[in-house]
Amino acid sequence: RAADFGVPQNRERIFIVGFDRDYFKDVDFDKLFSWPEAPKEKTRLGDILLTRKELNELEKVHGKDFYTISDKLWIGHKKRKEEHKNKGNGFGYSLFNENSSYVNTISARYYKDGSEILIDQASLGKNPRKLTPRECARLQGFPEEFIIDAVSHGQIYKQFGNSVCVKVIEAVAGNMITALNRATDLMEEKNKVA
Repeated sequence: RAADFGVPQNRERIFIVGFDRDYFKDVDFDKLFSWPEAPKEKTRLGDILLTRKELNELEKVHGKDFYTISDKLWIGHKKRKEEHKNKGNGFGYSLFNENSSYVNTISARYYKDGSEILIDQASLGKNPRKLTPRECARLQGFPEEFIIDAVSHGQIYKQFGNSVCVKVIEAVAGNMITALNRATDLMEEKNKVA
């Protein structure tokens, strides 16, 4: 779970790790490789959200409050949620604030209406807003210097929705490298003896 690695997102993924047993003959990777222990860092959505000042700067760039959803969309979200609730379904928008421990998984369709992760702005007298592309990058654990404006907003949201959490991949890859280094050392020792 990404949230266990210090990213405020409930993103569960299955990772498959494999090693070339033809190359590493007689090496037992079951003994050399271990899955990383999640540090289970406390997370908070506020850690990845832009400040009010940064959001105001984006408004100047876009010429409007670009990420706040329209009245029409907000009414539609509330209506669909009520309809699903009456049917006994759990579907509908999800509202979060800076104190939320984590948010739902961001999906590739997030660019359409943002319903799975909406940031509450009721205290400002505004409709909820979608995450900005920079916030999506942070939500996936990308570094601040990662360039995010090379494609359209729709593509940015799709790419982050299809991404994996960088911190989880770093941990898994680090353990793979350790296992490969150990395997190489074992092979070199065997070759010295032979």
